[in-house]
Amino acid sequence: MAWPPAPEAVAMQLILSAGVIGAVVLWGLLMPQSLAAVFDVALAFITRNVGWLYLWVVLGLVVFALLLAFSRYGNLKLGAEDEDPEFSSAAWFAMLFAAGMGIGLVFWGVAEPLSHYADPPPGIAPATPEAANAAMRYSFFHWGLHPWAVYSVVALAIAFFQFRRGRSGLVSSATESLPWPALRRLGPLFDTLAIIATAFGVAASLGIGALQINSGLASVFGIAVGTPAQLAIIATTTALFLTSTISGLDRGIKWLSSANLLLAAALAVAVLLLGPTIAIVNTFTNTLGGYLSELVRMSLRTTPFRDSGWVGGWTIFYWAWWISWSPFVGLFIARVSRGRTIREFVIGTVLAPTTAAFVWFSVFGGAALHVEILQGIDLASAARADPSTAMFALFDALPGGTLLAVVATLLVLVFFVTSGDSAVLVLGMMSTRGNPNPAARVKLLWGLLVAGVAAALLLSGGLKAVQTATIVFALPFTAVIGLLVLALWRGVREDWQASQREERRLRRRLRELAREEPPAAPRDAP
Repeated sequence: MAWPPAPEAVAMQLILSAGVIGAVVLWGLLMPQSLAAVFDVALAFITRNVGWLYLWVVLGLVVFALLLAFSRYGNLKLGAEDEDPEFSSAAWFAMLFAAGMGIGLVFWGVAEPLSHYADPPPGIAPATPEAANAAMRYSFFHWGLHPWAVYSVVALAIAFFQFRRGRSGLVSSATESLPWPALRRLGPLFDTLAIIATAFGVAASLGIGALQINSGLASVFGIAVGTPAQLAIIATTTALFLTSTISGLDRGIKWLSSANLLLAAALAVAVLLLGPTIAIVNTFTNTLGGYLSELVRMSLRTTPFRDSGWVGGWTIFYWAWWISWSPFVGLFIARVSRGRTIREFVIGTVLAPTTAAFVWFSVFGGAALHVEILQGIDLASAARADPSTAMFALFDALPGGTLLAVVATLLVLVFFVTSGDSAVLVLGMMSTRGNPNPAARVKLLWGLLVAGVAAALLLSGGLKAVQTATIVFALPFTAVIGLLVLALWRGVREDWQASQREERRLRRRLRELAREEPPAAPRDAP
């Protein structure tokens, strides 16, 4: 792909993608019941007929990512062989973690284990020790290797062709390397699908963030929970993340991500020390063992012989959520990962954040289940009634609960801003055919559109509409991910074979030089 692209191509990409998203926003704002009804029909079709596809694709991405990292291809560098990483490891991890799933971890860290405890996977009695074990195991499963492998593979494909082949930072830069001419012509379509999936995936997370900020403000200041307050939160935080993204990657996004990672760590340590510390450590140990032993079974679980919506409502929703986020998070991670080897990249984007997510759920989920089961405080009812309130219900049962609630609300707010500003930057890059520094007016357009999508989804049915839209709009991009895997595999093989040929050529040349060199003259006797 030639850079810079023709202005007509940039304008067409921006108009097409923004037009589709803008139409859905207007639909949701003007006819929310109609939008919700259409999404419900689409969701029922997908979960009934193609839910299995999400399971196979995501498990395949886990295997593929680990294969690349620990194979002979792991030493290939994303950039020149003598190039150093642009960001320190700490700043790099903070940015990818904040962009990847920060809001979701805070929202579901307490709510998901409690939800599974009260309504466990099929075949397990609710509110039992078995349900508690399954609740933690599936929380690890939904937030562990699988989502980060989705992000990592998409990011690696973009980064590989951008930094090793000199292409622009787009999904189509990878698919255009495939040998079929028809795919090259479909490149703009793939980029448009990536933009649409990104906009709806990010809007889903921003909608969830608005729900939890509202619950936090209600817990601390008594502000009423409802749509007017949530729309006001979306408007305020949109102004904040637009200000952050216009200030640039090296300042706004980097500083906010690093600060938020420290704030999240401080909150987790506080709950660990104020809560049932030994029970939390035991929960981590026991759940890690169960997760590793049940990994394949959970990865391919469906319910063909019982009428249950559990897998569709949880696992398939999550896999669709990660897929819809993958072009945004993938392009953002690629943008900040130049100079790292494939092995370092996969370890940093899969294994390290997976470990952090396990610790997070052990602390918050383990503490919540301990309070629920052993102290007799009913937290599961709060999670069932409104998942956004579950964390604050836990804080009410701990010393210093009000302070913890203030910190958690601030944490969600900053995660909201870091996700929003990262998304606006990436959407601006994708919609201008890979421009690494899109114009401020383009960022402003995408910030308003993403905020509009989040508002439309909340008006159309709250959290359920957010989940439904995510699954529906992730499906087309699943096929694109398959093409990215194929392109990346071909690319790393070609570059590794080229490096081996160059190494053999150098060894031959050194042997030739050794044969041509005349023997050293004998030294004179003393």
